[in-house]
Amino acid sequence: MQLCSGEHVEDNLEKITAILASHNKPIDVLLLPENATLLSNDAKLKQQAAQEKTVQHILSFFSTLAKEQQCWLIAGSMLIENKQQPQRYFNHCPVFAPDGSQVTSYDKMHLFDVDLGSESWQESATISAGEKPSAFEITPMWKVGLSICYDLRFPELYRNYSTQGCNIFTVPAAFTVPTGKAHWGILLKARAIENQAYVLAAAQSGKHADGRKTYGHSCIINPWGETMAELNSGEGIISASLDQRFLNDLKRRMPVLQHRKLL
Repeated sequence: MQLCSGEHVEDNLEKITAILASHNKPIDVLLLPENATLLSNDAKLKQQAAQEKTVQHILSFFSTLAKEQQCWLIAGSMLIENKQQPQRYFNHCPVFAPDGSQVTSYDKMHLFDVDLGSESWQESATISAGEKPSAFEITPMWKVGLSICYDLRFPELYRNYSTQGCNIFTVPAAFTVPTGKAHWGILLKARAIENQAYVLAAAQSGKHADGRKTYGHSCIINPWGETMAELNSGEGIISASLDQRFLNDLKRRMPVLQHRKLL
């Protein structure tokens, strides 16, 4: 799902519900973008969104949504408090099974501290880095490795997932326009090709209430690096069917993962 999330949690949750209602097709795996529940630079709004009461409300919403849709829900990311460091948060991605149970979560490991000239971001000023990768099985044939946005630039994370047997990578993101134009599609295809995996990328898109602009271009990439579906701008849902036979045949004909010299 591609969103243009704003500064009010409840409005963002209502928007997710409305987009799903308009899609009105069966979904096996639903991926939301980074900052799906709140996209804001306002410190007070971040603090409110990360309060335990609000966090539990959001998690309950996602649990119910997964159960209603009978799908795996990878909820992009939301803020949760770092209990060890007051006024700091984790950029947190919870995952729910079709029965509504939360099966795992992932905290963004690599933080976006950059100066692009036209804009500057210091994510580590308020966000604490996650400490470990996180993966889960949808079925015995499909295993998912979780990541968030800036993680995409660190191929060792995805190689770690590959060695665990992951053949799907998820990348919820809120890429800036300058970095998106330059690198988004290239990096997504590289992670797919080098690991022979499907890449599902859900992005923020448009101009947000806090003034920032995000790149969009949510897409689904196959292990050959081909774009199976893409939404350049606006809000909505894209979909594609993942083919285990195609993946297995590719690995048989081009066993690059068996040819590695540095492990």
